Amino acid sequence: MKHKNSIVSIEEAQKIILNSVKPLKHEIIPIMEASNRVLYEDIISKILLPPVDNSAMDGYALIADDTLGASKYNPVKLQIIGEIQAGGSAVGKQVLKGKAIRIMTGAPIPKGADSVIRFEDTEEKAGYVKIFTESARYNNYRIAGENIKKGDTVLHKGERLRSANIGIFASLNYNTVKVYKQPTVSIISTGNELADIGKNIKTGQIRNINAYTIYSEVKKYNGIPDYLGIAKDTLKDTKAIFLKALKSDVIISSGGVSTGKYDFIRDIYSDLNVEIFFERINIKPGRPFTFGKKDNKLIFGLPGNSVPTITSFIQFVRPALLSLMGAKRIKKPIVKAFLEEDIKSVNAHHLLRGFFTIKNDEFYVSTSGNQKPSVLRSMSDANCLIVIPENVIKAKTGEKVTIQLIDHDEI
Repeated sequence: MKHKNSIVSIEEAQKIILNSVKPLKHEIIPIMEASNRVLYEDIISKILLPPVDNSAMDGYALIADDTLGASKYNPVKLQIIGEIQAGGSAVGKQVLKGKAIRIMTGAPIPKGADSVIRFEDTEEKAGYVKIFTESARYNNYRIAGENIKKGDTVLHKGERLRSANIGIFASLNYNTVKVYKQPTVSIISTGNELADIGKNIKTGQIRNINAYTIYSEVKKYNGIPDYLGIAKDTLKDTKAIFLKALKSDVIISSGGVSTGKYDFIRDIYSDLNVEIFFERINIKPGRPFTFGKKDNKLIFGLPGNSVPTITSFIQFVRPALLSLMGAKRIKKPIVKAFLEEDIKSVNAHHLLRGFFTIKNDEFYVSTSGNQKPSVLRSMSDANCLIVIPENVIKAKTGEKVTIQLIDHDEI
């Protein structure tokens, strides 16, 4: 087992982790199941969308010049010579000067017409239509290919697919799509002090919170979580559960990464010949954090307290999972906000739980409650992390600080 005892910065830790990631292979799935998956290849259109010029409104296809001077008190009168329904054909239909064809939204524009005027600006009677306003050329007129042209790269490799992207696939007549595989993730909690949900708590025990928050975060970022249970504070039990976890692409444990008498994670890494890249990060909360690798499997040892478990996941595990799935956008949005209270910091990259609001187009932020690493309530109430750099000991009310928007999509 190789390992480094020095404390790395948050930037160094993120760089080391991402440089260790090798994206997974691909699979082909139905587009109906592709939401939030990461696209494996560029999608190049073989068709025009829309395929023909068509109407953007229910109204009348006509020649724009025929409407010159039209107004409510001086309408232009045109003869109606036909109708084209949505899904119908314009073959054999032609608009001539002084004529109009009734047309529905999405119907193909007939030959000769260069504009569509909506029903609301007209009045039809006895085979004629009165036009009450002028219409410019190509008004309410969708031009063939204005959405997508043949040869356009409409979606790019590494995009996380959203609902509109699925609609693009449908419009291009794709039934399946090639995406990166989802990483499998084994989740392990450590410590005799933990009791799972539904178990009786003995004196000195606490509920196992971390497994469930980690499980939820893994699901959120489209990994496939597998909770393996609590490893008791024995070398035998801890090793057995880690051996089981090696089936996964990623292993995440919480607790046991400090230097206590019953913290066996380091010993397990040594026994399993895990290459350790770092064991501590100059960050608060969450300094004890181990990252290692065995073959292509990523191994994360998160802190035992509930808050740094989540904040460490956001900063380090989340981008690794996204990178495993080939995602190109892995950074959470960072903005500046006016601080609404004084903050005392420490000589570390400090992440405080915060809640931002927007007033007069400016961001404002305050802490969301008690900042002790065991107080999960303030993380539950947070919508951002307030970032205080290593060299800043105090930030005052009214100063601009950096905040990370943790509930927003990656950019």
